Amino acid sequence: MTEVPATVLADRAWLREDLRRSATLYGRAGDRVLGTIRWYSASSMLVAPALEPWVHTGVARDPALDAVVLDVHGDGRILDARSVRTLEGGLAALADAFATALGAVVTAMAEVSGASERSLWAIAADSIGNRLLWAGTALGRGDEAVRLAGELGEAVAAAGAPMPRPLFTDVGGTPVVRRTSCCLIYEIPGGQKCTSCPKQTPAERTRRLRNLLG
Repeated sequence: MTEVPATVLADRAWLREDLRRSATLYGRAGDRVLGTIRWYSASSMLVAPALEPWVHTGVARDPALDAVVLDVHGDGRILDARSVRTLEGGLAALADAFATALGAVVTAMAEVSGASERSLWAIAADSIGNRLLWAGTALGRGDEAVRLAGELGEAVAAAGAPMPRPLFTDVGGTPVVRRTSCCLIYEIPGGQKCTSCPKQTPAERTRRLRNLLG
């Protein structure tokens, strides 16, 4: 495992090499698919260090790429992440920081992989929604997390980023993110659509989520 600054996620040369690494895990599915899969995982790790403290304490950590340190496995998977500084300024500052950090990665990843910026922004929105929901649910404050996700999504959009607002739905009394993004994992050799994949009928997605959630 190697510590690297999150700035590598906006480094075109590093991303091209990472696409080559990812092919050893997922097969030769094409750069668009591999880049999307990588961003689906990386975006969740990138937003977590800022959002989890925000839910727990009301004060976020800085999600700027130069403030976040990633623990990267030799095969390129990001195993952990942390931010080295606190972010003052509340919701507006957090939204501005996310718009800048996520925007830099989305632009670079779209250029290198061929995935659309729109699809990559949708993945970022779902990652924010999931991380807030997980953090809030752990404290018994799921409703608050849903509210914060909506407010943050609107603030990021107001900061100039084309990120959709995170969406949620209720499955058997449990709030879950209603994904607007697809990780494309089903396009790798032998891959299948994940439980919450939006590229299935709503009825099928609900049935699979109910089975998963019990």
